[in-house]
Amino acid sequence: MFGLKTRRRNRLRSQPFPESWVTVLQRNVPHYRRLSKAEQQELEGDIQVFVAEKNFEGCGGLEMTDEIRVTIAAYACILLLNRPHDYYPRLQSILVYPDAYPVKVVRGGPGNMVVEGHEIRAGESWRTGVVVLSWNHVLHRPAEVSDGRNVALHEFAHQLDQENSFSDGAPALPKTSQYAAWARILGREFENLSRQAANDQPTLIDKYGATEPAEFFAVVTEYFFEKPQLLKERHPELYDELKLFYRQDPATTGGLNS
Repeated sequence: MFGLKTRRRNRLRSQPFPESWVTVLQRNVPHYRRLSKAEQQELEGDIQVFVAEKNFEGCGGLEMTDEIRVTIAAYACILLLNRPHDYYPRLQSILVYPDAYPVKVVRGGPGNMVVEGHEIRAGESWRTGVVVLSWNHVLHRPAEVSDGRNVALHEFAHQLDQENSFSDGAPALPKTSQYAAWARILGREFENLSRQAANDQPTLIDKYGATEPAEFFAVVTEYFFEKPQLLKERHPELYDELKLFYRQDPATTGGLNS
């Protein structure tokens, strides 16, 4: 079974990468231009496998196109570049809305009351193998807003976190010995951000990262790729830990917002 899967993936990776897809990457994924030629070829092969293996569905009237598939696949595969991986094995479907979408939520109210309402969201990552994204927010890149956020990177970071069956801000690391440093450095940074958020102090990292460790990992992944120079300058140990995990150094190659 694994031999067949490997051969199928090798065939997909060996096919010529469509020029129209290269145009999409150059237009929609700034990080692509900052990769070496070898890394571009690796990313292109990963995109071909990802697009072939994952189910993309347009929601809310959105018509699915190659531009949508390739752009989202590129951001997903940027997180896999240079690392051993299995293309998000739990992930089956990517649901894409044209813009932010309403989600029904149920919360506890005063006493034993149950309050139903709606939240407007730009993305979600489900443990059941689904990522949901707003296409408008995927295209709302830092080159346009300069805020260090990227919803696609955020939600696929959640998928990495969930690969070991937990959503706790600690993805599967290559070596067991790495978990101690990961817990120490990211735990300290999470606590610092939580304290700063509680005291309404200014922060580089978006305060949404103080919600819980899982959100912290997803948020700092965004900043690692989109604001790498600032993250390295202000949070050097955090940057180095992410560099070790992702096997990339976007502060040197440029990052998505440079």
